[in-house]
Amino acid sequence: MSVEFIGFIANSNASETIVRQGPVLDPNYIETVAKAHELAGFDRALLAFHSTTPDALQVAQHVLTITKKLKVMIAQRPGFTAPTLLARQLATLDQLYGGRVSLHVITGGNAIELRQDGNTLDDKDERYARTSEFLDVVRLEWTSERPFNYSGKYYTVENGFSQVKPVQTGGIYTFVGGGSDAAIEVAGKHADTFALWGESYAQVRDVTARVHNAAVRYGRPTPRFSLSVRPILADTEQAAWKKAEEILERATALQDQTGYRRPNHATDGAKRLLALADQGARIDKRLWTGIAKLTGANSNTTALVGTPEQVAEVFADYYDLGVGHFLIRGFDPLPDAIEYGRELIPLTRKLIAARDQQRGIAAE
Repeated sequence: MSVEFIGFIANSNASETIVRQGPVLDPNYIETVAKAHELAGFDRALLAFHSTTPDALQVAQHVLTITKKLKVMIAQRPGFTAPTLLARQLATLDQLYGGRVSLHVITGGNAIELRQDGNTLDDKDERYARTSEFLDVVRLEWTSERPFNYSGKYYTVENGFSQVKPVQTGGIYTFVGGGSDAAIEVAGKHADTFALWGESYAQVRDVTARVHNAAVRYGRPTPRFSLSVRPILADTEQAAWKKAEEILERATALQDQTGYRRPNHATDGAKRLLALADQGARIDKRLWTGIAKLTGANSNTTALVGTPEQVAEVFADYYDLGVGHFLIRGFDPLPDAIEYGRELIPLTRKLIAARDQQRGIAAE
């Protein structure tokens, strides 16, 4: 199984520890971070979705224009764009940029935020049922060689057809995220990769088993798995933990200015991280829950703390549990992306390649 590193390109320089100073949409920052990811050896980068932020599709096109190899992972939320239209938009981008497009499906767990985009389905399970239909139609649009009809509860299509198809055979690579049972079911039916937040070894074993069982029910191969964490690196383990505590202090002091505050509604994924935080600040070898506890796990906020060699070892542990994608971003996004490319990414690739080789020798 190959390993892949996914970065994160925000619309401006901001994080739990950095108060945005410039415009909401900062083209110069986007270009700098995108090129830094490509030079650092990332395979692709996530463009996030929120009901109040700039359009990820258009930002992704800009990133594709100014890079040569970096792939994009475009987050989209079903229910607000017709699935036939989104399928053609993504297929068009995929053709224009040589197959560098992937889709990240985020159904959304916060009904209050969803209403900002006009959502009328407050029941989360019903939203996931809509997502499943949405992806049915998207896949048909990508793959059907003749006009198709689709009749569901949420979508009806008559003679749907797309002249433009993705470069990728079978359709654009699709990530599915979520923490609920309904999300697991959608992943089993539709996901190429299921996206986890930075969870414990035990939690990863649990979720991967549930997704595997869901895929079996649909007669599909088990999706691959992605883990999202925030590496905090230093030359020594002691220095790395000191750096983590300084990040927590700064994030605490800046909460009112950054807006990274505990929400009044926790998604299922956030509840899993908060349950982890209740077990302690340090989980397993070096998983740190400090920022997750502070912010109510209001995004992927768990971190791996240590030297590059130590964090690479933990990535290899997760790889042994079936994780093949690592979505990593720092609290100081641009310098951290450069630092990851200098040591963490090559060290992890080397360590995992060695483990795979050992397995191959043992199998013979």
